[in-house]
Amino acid sequence: MNLEEYFARTGYKGSTEKQDLETLTDIFQHHIRAVPFENLSIHCGEKITLELEHVYNKIVRRKRGGWCMENNQLLGWVLKGLGYDTSFLGAYVFNPHQNAYATLMTHLVVKVVIDGKAYIVDGGFGVSYQMWQPMELVSGKDQPQAPGVFRFTEKNGVWYLEKMRRKQYIPNQSFSNSDLLEKKECRKVYMFSLEPRTMEDFRFQCTYLQTSPDSLFTKKSICTLQTTDGFRALIGWTLTETTYNYKENMDLVEFVTLEDEEVEKTLKEKFNITLERKLVPINIKGSYTI
Repeated sequence: MNLEEYFARTGYKGSTEKQDLETLTDIFQHHIRAVPFENLSIHCGEKITLELEHVYNKIVRRKRGGWCMENNQLLGWVLKGLGYDTSFLGAYVFNPHQNAYATLMTHLVVKVVIDGKAYIVDGGFGVSYQMWQPMELVSGKDQPQAPGVFRFTEKNGVWYLEKMRRKQYIPNQSFSNSDLLEKKECRKVYMFSLEPRTMEDFRFQCTYLQTSPDSLFTKKSICTLQTTDGFRALIGWTLTETTYNYKENMDLVEFVTLEDEEVEKTLKEKFNITLERKLVPINIKGSYTI
């Protein structure tokens, strides 16, 4: 495992000497635009493991993506290798269908401290809730980014992330009521504490999420990738391409339904993913929003 090979994977050619916010942001943006957030292993008969070397080989050498425990673990390793002050935190994801935060800590994020200021770096959420820049860990401050306005609030040592989106224009009106569309303009994303975590804290969750029939990740095959002006997502057979702020305060959300034979071709063309095993797409409704 080496940093040069990782940077070749993401296309980053900038400085590796400075441990400043500008460099961190550049490295981070190259990651989210090259490495998909995806759970396809679950739906093509592969096991997802947390061993760093396995994650590195999957994402860097096999040019795959991963979910938060893979993407953010790799990002944390890269940043630590460059000399950044990093630690892992654990978060509880908000479920809009239950209007409640999960009771299981399933989301891994990276905390980075630069010149005494703490930032959250999360390269493993995907779709429209994927931040594009490290977020300063301050309570109550709007932090506008291309995907929308993010904000942390802190209460009694617990931190909450929420995001405000723009209006949405959906040319294909047959998808205007799709369960893949986020209906609320302000959406809770997750909550977390500042207690440092290790990968051991996520072993049970890693198994649970890829085996339980109650898990979002067994109900849907998901692959999403950030672009220079939005993101694309393949959930089951539905391909979505979103362009942020294509008109003033308006995002363009385009949907298309693929045939079985188009799925793997689309993964290659739109996400640069070639699978070694046969994918079985799935999309059980009522679980995932963009």
